[in-house]
Amino acid sequence: MSPKKIKEFLFDESADIQKRLFVLVSVISLGALCMAFVESILIGEDFIDLMVIALAFFVCVSIVSAAIKYDKLIPAAYSIAVVLIFILLPGSFFSGGGIHGGTPLWCVFCALYLSMVLKGRARNILLTCEAVVVMVCYYIGYNYPELVAKHTIFMAYLDSFVSLVLVSFMTTVLVGFEVSVYRKKNKRSEEQREEIDALVQAQNRFFSSMSHEIRTPINTIIGLNEMILREDISDEVAEDANNIQAASKMLLQLINDILDKSKLESGKMVITPVKYNIGDMLSDIVGMMWIRAKEKGLDFHVEVDPSVPAELVGDEVRIKQMVINLLTNAIKYTKEGSVTLSIQAEPINELEALISFSVMDTGMGIKKENIPHLFSAFRRVDESKNRYIEGTGLGLSIVKQFADLMDGQITVNSVYTQGSTFVLKIPQEITVWRKVGELNIERTHAMNRKSTYYRSFEAPDARVLVVDDTNANLLVVTKLLRDTKVQIDTADSGEKALKMTLEKKYHVILMDHLMPEMDGIECMHRVRDQIGGRSKEAKITALTANAGSDVRELYIKEGFDGYITKPVSGEVLEAELIRLLPDSLIHQAENVSEAVDESLTYTNDQRIRIPLLITTESVCDIPKSMLKSRNIPVIPYSIHTDEGCFKDGVEIDSRGFIRYTRTGNGSLRSEPPSVEEYEAFFAKQLIRANNIIHISLAKNVNEAYNIATEGAKAFGNVTVYDSRHLSSGMGLAVLAASDMAGKGMTPDKIVSELNDICNHINTSFIVEDLDYLVKAGRVKEGLARIAGAFMVHPVLALKKSKMGVDRTYFGSRERCWRKYIENTLNTRNEIDRSLLFVTYVGLDKNELELIEREIKKHVEFEKIIFQKASPSISSNCGIGTYGLLFRTFALPLH
Repeated sequence: MSPKKIKEFLFDESADIQKRLFVLVSVISLGALCMAFVESILIGEDFIDLMVIALAFFVCVSIVSAAIKYDKLIPAAYSIAVVLIFILLPGSFFSGGGIHGGTPLWCVFCALYLSMVLKGRARNILLTCEAVVVMVCYYIGYNYPELVAKHTIFMAYLDSFVSLVLVSFMTTVLVGFEVSVYRKKNKRSEEQREEIDALVQAQNRFFSSMSHEIRTPINTIIGLNEMILREDISDEVAEDANNIQAASKMLLQLINDILDKSKLESGKMVITPVKYNIGDMLSDIVGMMWIRAKEKGLDFHVEVDPSVPAELVGDEVRIKQMVINLLTNAIKYTKEGSVTLSIQAEPINELEALISFSVMDTGMGIKKENIPHLFSAFRRVDESKNRYIEGTGLGLSIVKQFADLMDGQITVNSVYTQGSTFVLKIPQEITVWRKVGELNIERTHAMNRKSTYYRSFEAPDARVLVVDDTNANLLVVTKLLRDTKVQIDTADSGEKALKMTLEKKYHVILMDHLMPEMDGIECMHRVRDQIGGRSKEAKITALTANAGSDVRELYIKEGFDGYITKPVSGEVLEAELIRLLPDSLIHQAENVSEAVDESLTYTNDQRIRIPLLITTESVCDIPKSMLKSRNIPVIPYSIHTDEGCFKDGVEIDSRGFIRYTRTGNGSLRSEPPSVEEYEAFFAKQLIRANNIIHISLAKNVNEAYNIATEGAKAFGNVTVYDSRHLSSGMGLAVLAASDMAGKGMTPDKIVSELNDICNHINTSFIVEDLDYLVKAGRVKEGLARIAGAFMVHPVLALKKSKMGVDRTYFGSRERCWRKYIENTLNTRNEIDRSLLFVTYVGLDKNELELIEREIKKHVEFEKIIFQKASPSISSNCGIGTYGLLFRTFALPLH
């Protein structure tokens, strides 16, 4: 490779940086070796030292030449590293005066070479090798100085100086080259970032312009369509007009999604909190979505918790947009059945509440592997099935980004082919703790007959000027305000408006922003400063197609008295005029009311979701009456016998298990539910709950915890908790979680508290014999025979989620029972005396009374529950087994 080609390669930015560094190091290293060779001759170095340098030079030349010829630069770099470490460094150290020569400096350069040219594990290995080689050289040089060639003081100083100059030069070149490479990369990255910023700004301008241009004709469509609905028209025409209205609003929603996505990506989206009424917001949402649901033949339900605050503070526009996107998505992907919108509130403190919007559908559901991609923009999951469904692919992505901006969260629960539930939670400020109550969401735009328009006021003496460069917009505003009897003048330019304000006094001016020659902001300022103008005190509202929280702030900053976006409705215009006109000019209509045409849905207290539900498995061994009173659903295990498979606690109970075991020696085993069964169980419970904490059997006892965790992956709000216990010990954890949920504690707080509670639960059983443990495969048959011969009664206990033999007792049954009770209740920790479970298998009344008497000799419990063990637990320990299960308190350290 010629010097010219070497230079071109070194500055070729497309080439790998490590290869370029290798070539650079090789060139300057070979040059340095030549100079070192010359320097060694001049100072009269030992012949061996000269041979070492010469050998290293020719080996390196050979390696570099072969690497360039066969394009194997990286393997060559490793080869040279080996030569440097194992040949050059030790050879020059012993033949070049040891520490009294230049070798220590070359050790530093070698480490720099390895760090800059090599990478990965091989680099670390070679650096370690170099360190070892250097330590060995120093050790030998110190202990065996006769092995190191002697240098005179002159030779030592000269060798050290030359090595210092060469190493400094090579290090400077290497580091300088790498710094220049990274500076160029940074400069190129900065240029690319500026190009991207320019493209984003151009995109934003395009989207903003597109939004403005599309809103203008939509304003005409919606406004004039509203006038049609006010007229005396047939039901068929009214239905058509309502469809036009809903379709126009959906088109507007799509435009908002595109514009907002652009702002979100550029980081310019601003959340603008305002006070809003949740009932009014829901009416708007339902009015838009009802038609789409009806078109597909779907039932549309709205369920509102009566405890939801009526007035909140938040970005109403964005919240409405998020809910509409979720409902649109649900309707699109549901072929038959229903879509349900549920609203609930959980108090955070006196001034805030967590508002939950749940959208549940009976559609196709989502595969677990697709759930992580749901909130990606322009991505559609299960494309083969959904390719004919319309949409931009932005809806859920925007919901997720808005939720993050509002410190909220969006979760999804879905079982493939069975439907999905999206839960949006947003913290909102509360203006007044006034509950919304029994809310009926009514249709304000009938599907098959026209609505009745009621004007909200009359102001015949009020004068309003409308300024807009589009005649259609002037026509819409004029017609929408016709029934209020307000005196309306129009101007199609800023210049014309200024002439009119010079001649007339207007109380309110509705001003468009983007107009040719003179825009609305300039016109507003000139009206305010107009010499001799008669409308300096007029209230001026921006009536514009520019949408977004950022432009709202712009208009407020410029001095506008209000801001209305197109398309505009008569209701919004009338509300704005009532706000801005002097009270003396307004005459409120005497019979203001809303048309109530057809009820969409109703609030059903039985269907309002509870914030948190505790669930568990049939092996928890809690009385059914307690489970029912505490509303704790249970998923059953399966019991496999020679006669078939039965659901634990549903198709077979403790009595059935005992009868089966006493009639023969048939096979018997328990099995936790499958992933599919857990998914179906969780999906069913989430119909009535926003969150689930599922208390599972100790994960090291069987696979229940792992299977439940896999089943919970289809849901965003199901937490599977390892109780680290079984039977009623697990049941104590379930009862504790139920108590905390009843107090309104959050899932995270409950899990945190359970960690401490489960550390202080005693779960142990004394076993009659080991026959059942043999059947369960936990004990070998030979060991069981030996234990039976010596009347051994083992005690099984749960520690750190593992079942093991804690201790053993020898002798008669009664003696072993007494010892077990005495030792178990004489614990080092203080016992919680409120509740004790005595969970047993196949004991009679007399045996239970004996156990109770022995317990009372040691501890007086407020309540003792004698609980029959579930068949799943019984099948693993056998008849004659019982256990004491209770909570303890950790004693303070002294």
